[in-house]
Amino acid sequence: MPPATPARRPLYTPQERLRRDATVWTLVQGLLAPVQFFIFLGSLGLVLRFLFTGEGLEIANASVVVKTLALYAIMVTGCIWEKVVFGRYLFAPAFYWEDVFSMLVLALHTAYLVALYTGALAGVSLMYLALAAYSTYLVNAGQFLLKLRAARLDHAASQQNHPQPLGGTELAA
Repeated sequence: MPPATPARRPLYTPQERLRRDATVWTLVQGLLAPVQFFIFLGSLGLVLRFLFTGEGLEIANASVVVKTLALYAIMVTGCIWEKVVFGRYLFAPAFYWEDVFSMLVLALHTAYLVALYTGALAGVSLMYLALAAYSTYLVNAGQFLLKLRAARLDHAASQQNHPQPLGGTELAA
């Protein structure tokens, strides 16, 4: 018989889950995440179009700026959400590594803005920096999707262990 795997701590304590479900910032995050992703997809297309054809640098640059502003919005509101749910703006244990990697995402997107506005990079070099920023964004988005899955699995496991009576008020993960 293989050794038992030690149980990991659930993503949310019961109190954190209640705070998560009660705050408007959960809804804000749930809306901003897909909006940011669709902005990313459009911008990625424009960046790749420029790299393949040499056309559309201005619109590609504008799209990366819009993507970066969406990133800033989701990061600021995410910090507020984390404060409400976990009592700290960043690096709550449940999201520590996601927050660490988010700092790299922010740094690369900000470096893009600095390079664009100072003229430190232009054209192809600027688009490669955008692709580097976008690559880290995709990894970070994947981290958060895995956390969402973990929260759903935790919730399902808690429902199996402690089923709620009909008409229970707890929201699904």
